[in-house]
Amino acid sequence: MQRRRSSRARKQPLHAHHKSQTDLSAWRKGGTIDSEKSLQNHQSANDQKYDTQEESLEQALRYVEKVQDCVALKKKSVLQKHLDAVESTALKQGLPPEVFEILLNIVLSGKFADTVNTRLLKSLIPASVIPEDSVVTAVSWLCVSKCSGNIQLLFLKWLITVFDFIDRKEQLHALYGFFFSFLQDEKLCPYICHLLYLLTRKEHVKPFRIRRLLELQARMGLQSHLQALLSLYKLFCPEQVTITLPGKMKTYFKNSEGPWKAAITAVRQRNQGPSPLSQAVFLGTAQPQSRKRKWNAHLVIPASSANANNLEEDREKNCFYLYSTNESFPLEQLHTFPQLLQNIHRLEFPSQMGSVLTNPLLLHYMNCVKDESIYLRLYYWMGQMLQEECTWCVVDNPYEEEFKSFLETVYNAECFLQEGFSACEEFLYKTLPLWDGFCCRSEVLRVLSWIPLSSFSDIKSHLCDPLAQLFFTSSIYFKCSVLESLKELLQNWLNCNAIQVDLESSSLNTTLSGLVNGVAELVRFVGWISTVGLRLENNSMFLLYFILDFYETVCIPVCDMYLKYNLPLLIMLPAGIFYPALLSMDSVNLNQLCYIMYRYRTNLVAAKENELCKKKMLQFKFSDQTYQVYNQYIIAMVGCLWTSSAFQKDSHPQGLRMDDELLSKTAVKELKTSFNIVYHPAMMGYSIQFLQQICPDDTTFNFKLIKGKKWNWYLEYLYTQGLKGLKVFIESSISRVSQASCSKAGNAEA
Repeated sequence: MQRRRSSRARKQPLHAHHKSQTDLSAWRKGGTIDSEKSLQNHQSANDQKYDTQEESLEQALRYVEKVQDCVALKKKSVLQKHLDAVESTALKQGLPPEVFEILLNIVLSGKFADTVNTRLLKSLIPASVIPEDSVVTAVSWLCVSKCSGNIQLLFLKWLITVFDFIDRKEQLHALYGFFFSFLQDEKLCPYICHLLYLLTRKEHVKPFRIRRLLELQARMGLQSHLQALLSLYKLFCPEQVTITLPGKMKTYFKNSEGPWKAAITAVRQRNQGPSPLSQAVFLGTAQPQSRKRKWNAHLVIPASSANANNLEEDREKNCFYLYSTNESFPLEQLHTFPQLLQNIHRLEFPSQMGSVLTNPLLLHYMNCVKDESIYLRLYYWMGQMLQEECTWCVVDNPYEEEFKSFLETVYNAECFLQEGFSACEEFLYKTLPLWDGFCCRSEVLRVLSWIPLSSFSDIKSHLCDPLAQLFFTSSIYFKCSVLESLKELLQNWLNCNAIQVDLESSSLNTTLSGLVNGVAELVRFVGWISTVGLRLENNSMFLLYFILDFYETVCIPVCDMYLKYNLPLLIMLPAGIFYPALLSMDSVNLNQLCYIMYRYRTNLVAAKENELCKKKMLQFKFSDQTYQVYNQYIIAMVGCLWTSSAFQKDSHPQGLRMDDELLSKTAVKELKTSFNIVYHPAMMGYSIQFLQQICPDDTTFNFKLIKGKKWNWYLEYLYTQGLKGLKVFIESSISRVSQASCSKAGNAEA
């Protein structure tokens, strides 16, 4: 197949110089010599198979081109045979560029009945690209109205579907006014609007066109396709479109992809093969390896053989075109960042936006040039794709792997842009209540992590409520995945929206207020589902690790909100998480908890110092309850790990405090010391290893030996085992006045 494509690539220059030769004989003549040479050099079974298919296609084209009178379409007629040949070739390997002008002329000239024309139109599946000249010639047939209205409608649907396969579009842009004149046809109007939406540039927006659209809207009512075109006009020329348009809609246009979408996917997958070209070429003259459902492709504007032959010529002229602002820069020639910088004022985005998500250069362009029309096109395109391809919303959808790949591509683009897409936000709000938590799990949760910050009341009803139901009823692994996603969501919110403000300001900054409230509610939501989740999973250490990781890895947003972002927000761990972590049998969880408490202390101390040194009253202050809860937690931790007094001094309502009478009934020896850093279940392994090092001959493991100087040795040993959280907690929250006092404390604890 690769050899056959290269053979066709050499035919194209002939047509570039002799555009009047569009008949089948000229096409065959132009490629005879190269085809024979290719067969002589590369004889194979595949070549013979494709030769047979091409011969059948040539015979079919010759027949339909020469037919003058109306021929009945019977089951065994010659016409039926040739139609089958065209359909078979199109579905198996797609049609070459030279065929489109022939077939479009036949279809739109009205030579055959609508049944035949419909079958031919549905067979127009491109193997590579569609020449612009063939489309322009086909459009000219609309002037004479020789084909029926149904065929015109089907032709427009096909044109919209394959729009990004057309090699060049300058002549189509020149026909903008011609297409606009068809808006008066109510049947064609939705599809004409869609086509105009894809073609519209700023220079196309004229006052008379705006008036015409407003007249149509007044006559037809509030139509989504008219609103889409008016919205685009308003983005280009807001001073001319003064009316207020409704907000973003779920869908602007009807699905016009018909039978071609699946067929193009199948042809692309069948034609793909090993390629020596680098996968880093996103927009070039290479045939894409795979074009899965048009959005999972590196190329939305496939390159034609004409592009391949004329590329060198274009590069030679590049020095001249570089300073010309009247001509657009072809995207297929955009390969490097310097090219982007030199031609950033001349780029024209692909109309259906599919390849933008996979092209870092175009994503750079989106970051640099805040063109609202690009985001509007992307919003429409992405919303349409998500709605149509959602695996759990479409019955018997066999394309789950492709949908996964699409979501992954969207997520990568969001990471590159450092912002979420509003179309994804609306998609998740709409479909999460229907999601089973299994289909495309990792991809959905990744996309969820880029939901833009907004009112938490909206997020709670559309996101948190359905997510909580899934969280409580799913496996522990799903719970951990949700916590990881919410951690990334919180990080993204603060990285994208946190701002530095003067806390002495007399008026409350609304942006800051919204950020603080949104973050606070999200952290409280995570604390609530985590507390319930721990109970459901019997205080699983695995789940507890992910919960504490939310508070530790996101310690900058959660614990360090005051120091890092100057935000008046610090939310303590719920008791349902703190105490299971404090009594955990896993040293990793205990070490995490110690580090989290150390970061809380750092922020609270800094806030208190600021309150004392500021001459004016601060606009924001931490509540007294925050200090109270922190002090209760510190008393419990120090009582457990150091002073062995947790059962007597813990004052938290859900804490460890117990009456002496109740403790005596437990009949546990050395009850008071059972949770210090020597006897704690999470630290017992370190204690045993330490005793083996200092007393290798003692096999009784007498933990009472860890006192005095050995207590200090034991602490140094713990610090060398990677327990950095325990180290900074002890050094910051426990006063050790002198070695003597330390030794005394060690004797008391042992």
